[in-house]
This record gives sequence, structure tokens and C-alpha cells, in this order.
Amino acid sequence: MRPQSGDNMLFVLNIGEGSLAAGGRGGGFGERRVSGVCCFELKSNAWSLVFRAPPERVGEYEVPYYVSRLPLTMADGTETMGYGVVDPELVSELSKKSGISSSA
Repeated sequence: MRPQSGDNMLFVLNIGEGSLAAGGRGGGFGERRVSGVCCFELKSNAWSLVFRAPPERVGEYEVPYYVSRLPLTMADGTETMGYGVVDPELVSELSKKSGISSSA
């Protein structure tokens, strides 16, 4: 794990996998339906889960069109591809929608 400093907030929006997932077809067209939403917060060098969207509210969240694809190294050392964006305004918007306070 990389050293962390300061407080931070991370939203994870799960999207479907397979040929209909965004990026699964030419030009990135495809399904971008969110199947789960969690928010994690870093405080005092410790990450904690602060929000998990109930299934009936998951449909209120959308994946931004401007996310970038990037390699992710999992805790066990394996690599996978994911999508990500650093956007304090998006974090504030998602925080409000989720009913949690944001320091972004």
C-alpha cells in the first residue's frame, strides 16, 4: 500500500462487465448502467466505508462520460483494468446525492 497523507474521499461506481459494458464495443459505446455505489473516506491514514447505496437508489447514479481507463493493482498484487477520474466537483455532487458531507 502506498503512503497516504491528508484526508480524501473515494466513490466507487460499479458497472456491468462483458460485451455491453462501456468500452466493450468500438468507440466506448455500450451499457454504462451503475450496479453498485460505495463511498470510502480516508481520515487519519485509515480508509473506512461511509456509504453504500441501497439497491433501489443505485439507478440515481450515472458514470460520467469523461472517465479514463487505467490499470489497477489489487491488494493481492493482481492487475485489472478500471475507469477513474479525479474530480472534486463530482465528489461534491455525489456526496450531496448520497446525503454525506464532503471536504472536496
